[in-house]
Formats: sequence, structure tokens, C-alpha cells
Amino acid sequence: MITDWDHNSWYHRLLLREVPAGAQRVLDVGCGAGGLARRLAATVPQVDAVDRSPEMIAAARRLAPPNCSFEVGDALTLDVAPGSYDAVVSSAVLHHLPLAEALPRMAGWLRPGGVLAAVALPRTDLPRDLPVELAAFAGHQALGLAFSAARPLTGAALHRHDATHDAMPVAPPALTTREVRAAAGAVLPGVRVRRLLFWRYLLVWEKPAGSRS
Repeated sequence: MITDWDHNSWYHRLLLREVPAGAQRVLDVGCGAGGLARRLAATVPQVDAVDRSPEMIAAARRLAPPNCSFEVGDALTLDVAPGSYDAVVSSAVLHHLPLAEALPRMAGWLRPGGVLAAVALPRTDLPRDLPVELAAFAGHQALGLAFSAARPLTGAALHRHDATHDAMPVAPPALTTREVRAAAGAVLPGVRVRRLLFWRYLLVWEKPAGSRS
């Protein structure tokens, strides 16, 4: 469709913004074909990225910069030493995982002062979400038309879906943003969760500076 475009890449900028200044090592959980990891690698000395799909990892490795490693791995079984990372990020992954199990694991991989940041899909919460759903549909159509018109002129991808898009796993989200906020808050006190316009939510948690790794 002419108006179809990649909402996940649109929100990469929010995840990049949450990475602490001076971060030396970042982990991307559920990296897919590596688009977010490559953007992280432009400013972070070492980026490690994992995905359950060998096909996605193979695609990511084909474009990997020298400071970016891609490995097959599952967030629920990944063997990571506590306190290994300045930030742990993920895009379009958390709605595939049990939050009560996944979030404490991911938080444990952070150094004190490190940040866990994730964008994922919420289940629509009607009627509460109706205004944002209507605004999202209108914005999606308008931006899709603008991106489609600009691509031939600029030569830029402008949030075009990459070639691996159709191979990515799809799962209907089980939790609304409110339910995510409650579930995350039960295991990560102080976590922030907010609904984003284009059918996503942003979750951010900072590990207290005095915490043990």
C-alpha cells in the first residue's frame, strides 16, 4: 500500500534518546534485521544484538558495522552477566514476552544508572483509546503519502519496510497500555509507560545508581 510505512523505525529515535550519555555498551533485544542496532552503533562504542530468528541474524550480519555483534538468542534464556550494559533496548518485542519474567531479567543486565527502554505494541483500550486511534489513522495516512512522495526525490528509505518485514513474527498484543503499566510497575518500581500515537507504547526504567549490579 502506498501509505504503508514502518512505525517501529519511526520510534527508534525515542529509544536512542533514552540511552545514557557516554554509554559504552548497549544490548538490543529482539533486534530483527538490525536497523536499531546499526543506529546505536553510530554513537555507542559496542552494541550487542540478539534475536531468536537465525534468518534475522543472518540479514543483520550482512550490514553489521565493526562495533556491532549479532547473535541468535532469546531474552528469556539469554546468559548475560549482571551489570553488563549501560542500556538495554528493544523494539516491538515486549508484547511477545511475559513481562513478569522478562523485565526483571533485562533490568538485571544493567549497570547502576543504566536504562531499560522499550517500544512495543499495546492492545487497544476502547473506548479510552478511541481519540488516539482516530488521530493515529489520520496521521498514518498523511505521513505515508508524504514519505511515498519524498522517497523518489531524496533517495532515502524514509521508514520504508525492509526486505525482512514479512518474515517477522506477528502476535496480537495481550495487554493494554494501562495493563502494561500495572504489570511493569509490579516488578520495576518507578517504571514509566506511556502510549504513543502510532499503535505503540514506550517503557523506560532507570536502575537506581546505588543498586547492586
